[in-house]
Amino acid sequence: MIDIAAHFPILSKPVHGKKLHYLDSGATSLKAQSVIDAVNAYNAEYSANVHRGTYYFSEIATKRFEDVREKVRTLINARSSHEIIFTKGTTDSINLVAHALGSQILDSNSEILLTTMEHHSNIVPWQLVCERTGAKIVVAEIDDNGALDILKIKNLINPRTKIVGVAHISNALGTVNDIKAITELAHAVGAKVVVDGAQAIAHVRVDVQDLNCDFYAFSAHKMYGPTGAGVLFGKRELLDAMPPYQGGGDMIASVTFEKTTYAKVPYKFEAGTPNIAGVIGLGAAVDFVREIGFKWIESHEDDLIAYAMKKLSEVKGLKLIGTAAHKKAAVSFVMEGVHPHDIATVVDRHGVAIRAGHLCAQPVMKRFGVTALSRASFGVYNTREDVDALCAALKSVSEVFGA
Repeated sequence: MIDIAAHFPILSKPVHGKKLHYLDSGATSLKAQSVIDAVNAYNAEYSANVHRGTYYFSEIATKRFEDVREKVRTLINARSSHEIIFTKGTTDSINLVAHALGSQILDSNSEILLTTMEHHSNIVPWQLVCERTGAKIVVAEIDDNGALDILKIKNLINPRTKIVGVAHISNALGTVNDIKAITELAHAVGAKVVVDGAQAIAHVRVDVQDLNCDFYAFSAHKMYGPTGAGVLFGKRELLDAMPPYQGGGDMIASVTFEKTTYAKVPYKFEAGTPNIAGVIGLGAAVDFVREIGFKWIESHEDDLIAYAMKKLSEVKGLKLIGTAAHKKAAVSFVMEGVHPHDIATVVDRHGVAIRAGHLCAQPVMKRFGVTALSRASFGVYNTREDVDALCAALKSVSEVFGA
């Protein structure tokens, strides 16, 4: 077995005197040593702004910054590096599309199709644009297993549908959605598809040309990179036609008080000094993931999710929430008579870190009649030992609360 954990220095740090079992990668993944080194190298060895200087360090910083754009293009198989926009993360990316595209193509006769399982970052930006344009949000419901019905989506999509926003993988349920099929249905009526790929990018091989989605958003910190850096992929012809999202330095061709002309994509959407260190770290994270390979990642994590589902289902008083046939990366559950926050507090004393709360997915909570969930989410560094540690800690929860 590959010793992945050795690449993550934080895993050597004890928690409450116990070995750390980190099961909250869905919130933020741990940082690989190569990523930490890359960020430190930028700050210590060639810290300078990009695209602005003609001196040595600026030229190095600019080249390495732009090299990451090509690395990301290769990772997701985009046609051109001009289709890769650097953002603060998935939320920023979706807000960019909602503002720039939504304001351009939506009106009071338009509909935006979302699903019950969306993260708040793929709901609220669309609500804001609806307030400005008069467009209406339509919701595709999920079944009792937490899965979407493609036939129901087909019935909801119509000529008024202008945008379909959908998660590739649900952060709360782990459900994997058939993006390619949804895109085909959307494109049949001329709608554009915006994919929240935050929970997918580190777990499955993403090919945006094969998916044929119009936009794909993800964050560096979900794939072993730094926080505050992310990506928006957009088809070149759509990006060219969209107005800028923000104004400022580096997104212009010329400025006078009478008129401003804008730079070409992707720079048109990258106003101001970017998170250079974060993007450099993103590039190192891409290298790390590609070195491991998605063949190994998917095989390892599929085994882990199946093992976790089996072992957790054997815990007395525990109910799994989200049992779709095709799921990745996360397992959510409730325990009879115990609030998820109390569960998380008790298992933490055993060195086990899990998520508890509404998971930024309150419509999912409403759908399943709960106020909060406990969630264990996985990364490449996790093993069956982490699942066993969680289950042992959950037995302590039962003892403490008499569940």
